[in-house]
Amino acid sequence: MRIALDVMGGDYGAHEKVTGAYHYIKESSGEDGIILVGDQPVIEEQLAVIPADMHKYFSIVHAPENIGMNETPTEALRRKQNSSMVVGLNLHKTGEAQAFVSAGSTGAQLAGSLITLKKIPGVARPAIGSFLPSEKGMVFIIDVGANVDSRPNHLLQFGVMGNIFVSEVFNAKDLKIGLLNIGEEEKKGNETTVAAFQLFKKSMPCFYGNVEGRDILKGTTDIIVCDGFVGNAILKMAESVMSVIIKGIKKNIGTNLFTNLGAFLVKPAFSELKRSYDYEEYGGVPLLGVNGISIICHGNSKAKAIKNALKVAKNMECKKVNHLIEEYLKKKDCESV
Repeated sequence: MRIALDVMGGDYGAHEKVTGAYHYIKESSGEDGIILVGDQPVIEEQLAVIPADMHKYFSIVHAPENIGMNETPTEALRRKQNSSMVVGLNLHKTGEAQAFVSAGSTGAQLAGSLITLKKIPGVARPAIGSFLPSEKGMVFIIDVGANVDSRPNHLLQFGVMGNIFVSEVFNAKDLKIGLLNIGEEEKKGNETTVAAFQLFKKSMPCFYGNVEGRDILKGTTDIIVCDGFVGNAILKMAESVMSVIIKGIKKNIGTNLFTNLGAFLVKPAFSELKRSYDYEEYGGVPLLGVNGISIICHGNSKAKAIKNALKVAKNMECKKVNHLIEEYLKKKDCESV
């Protein structure tokens, strides 16, 4: 498998991208290759520090332009045809790469993936999911920003795609799906969620029912479906939780002997807690519903996150996630609901 990696996008430079790709290749079976997309001289400088015997797994496609986070996505995609985002997606479209991974502008990647790769037949709207920690492990929330003002059938498809992705890529079976709402009762919520409840109830045996905001971190369900406007707000809030907790702990450590002793005793537990909130553990998430594999990484992604994002891309291809989504939608007729 060949994966195109955007070396230009994100908050960190080419070093983190190339290092992450190198660690991915070291841990893989040796059957994969990475196409490094970006400014060739910069990439060559980073490859120079990698052992020479590993160079055969890498190739370079020159793309000197980069789409900035503050640029209007559609305008930037049209204007910057030599950007790493546009070039990388086109490599995937033409089959030279079987997946595309980027930590660049999420808006540009969303728009570019839709324009270049199109949608899986039957998919109304592609969606992005994200993992959040819970008392019982990880919970996958979808959508977290690709869509606003979603209709009931869109929410149903988000649930379908999220369920297939998590169950196949992470070998998780017997998953429970919850619909985010303001109450557990079947008739709670607005017109969209009330109608969506009935669609889920009819179409998905693994549907748990409505869940509230407090159920997310409790791990009441494995997957939570919501509109992207709500999901994005939840995701951004969750990202700030760990920093607030850590700052509060540090503020109170060192005030006396007993707090110092206590901090020493619970340090392993807090280290594990911090790890569970670390987005780098999960790499990146796909834009589910596009007819390809477009993995979106956090802008702050370093080498570890890039390595894990490449793993997600590999698993998406190996498990034929997009094919399973298309076949499920045909069988269940979710498109016409």
